[in-house]
Amino acid sequence: MQNFVLIKSNKVEKQRKNFMSESKPEAQTISEAKEKIGQVIPTPPAPTARASAQSLKERLQWGEPGLTIIDARDRDSFLQERITGAMLIDDVKNLPESREIYIYGDNDKVAEEAANNLRREGFESVSQILGGLAGWKAIEGATEGRES
Repeated sequence: MQNFVLIKSNKVEKQRKNFMSESKPEAQTISEAKEKIGQVIPTPPAPTARASAQSLKERLQWGEPGLTIIDARDRDSFLQERITGAMLIDDVKNLPESREIYIYGDNDKVAEEAANNLRREGFESVSQILGGLAGWKAIEGATEGRES
């Protein structure tokens, strides 16, 4: 009976050692996979001086909370309809200068002028949304306001 117990415990010890030696490669594989995940997960493109409505939409779909959409139109137009979550340009003074800003206006020229003004005021990352609200609506971007 003692021999049986000794043989059984030796067998269990062998299995434990085999398991431990087999789990090292598994641990290494897991570690390597974790490293590769960081390389595989894509990141959104960096902001540019001019951005399409589609590129803004894609950034929002990434769940990027670190940006602000600014409407450079008048208050009535803003209240009528705007890109969901946009704020009126009058409120931009409350933002930190490091904040990433996307801006649109009645037309691309107005948006460009407003973007340049923000850059002169010290804002570091300002992108003009090409096509404005019409461009945003053309790609079925969400809007809010009286007309939405």
